[in-house]
Amino acid sequence: MDAVLWIVVGVVLAIAEIFTTTLFLIMFAVGAFAAAGAAAIGAPVEIQAVVFAVVSALTVLGARPALRRRITLASTDDSPFGVGAIEGSAALVLERVDVDHGLVKIDGELWQARSYDATQVFVPGDRVQVIQVRGATALVWRDDVSPPGELPETKR
Repeated sequence: MDAVLWIVVGVVLAIAEIFTTTLFLIMFAVGAFAAAGAAAIGAPVEIQAVVFAVVSALTVLGARPALRRRITLASTDDSPFGVGAIEGSAALVLERVDVDHGLVKIDGELWQARSYDATQVFVPGDRVQVIQVRGATALVWRDDVSPPGELPETKR
């Protein structure tokens, strides 16, 4: 078998892995690339097939469990990130916040803000808490916990 054919098989398997994300097909792609190496040095088709089978089996049995463990450990971190980390945070009102418009500062960043409760209006200097984030707008509520002049710890 020609090395180019093994490379094509490897690339097709690698692309298919992108859509499945199972860390299974990529192991066979590694086997196909190893068989391409065997074909490039002139090994007969039977040896290429054995190289493909052995390398694929070794990567499935050896590398895949280690990769899955590493991915599982990385994904078990319960720390919020993105807008999830902002919800529950304290903010400082910079421009009047009401149901239609406003501006707050959250962890040093400026955010558009709206009052979570249509009856509440906040003036510059008020401390508020981010209840929810919708798109690029923070919905805020009066922060009754913080003493005046002190910004409470943000939720992490």
